[in-house]
Amino acid sequence: MASVRDNKAQSRFELDVDGGIAFANYRITPNTVIITHTETPRTLRGHGIASELVEGALDLIRADGRKVIAGCSFVADYLFSAAMPFCRSRRVISRPRA
Repeated sequence: MASVRDNKAQSRFELDVDGGIAFANYRITPNTVIITHTETPRTLRGHGIASELVEGALDLIRADGRKVIAGCSFVADYLFSAAMPFCRSRRVISRPRA
């Protein structure tokens, strides 16, 4: 599969997939990138494409020395699920007691 690229002209990260393009729109501030929307071709949903897109976008954002702000629910869920093992091991996040 192709790698994620930054299409600066359209302010979005893109990933070519089976003749379609998955993308994540963004806005830039001096120190951050706000990912505002992610979209995967309908026929390719449910195959981890959006997660691969976000992971590649995060790599590009880190390499650029910026931080990310989740402006869409998919990215927020992705970041939360990626942080859970780290946070649980340090008791930052815990499950409610029954």
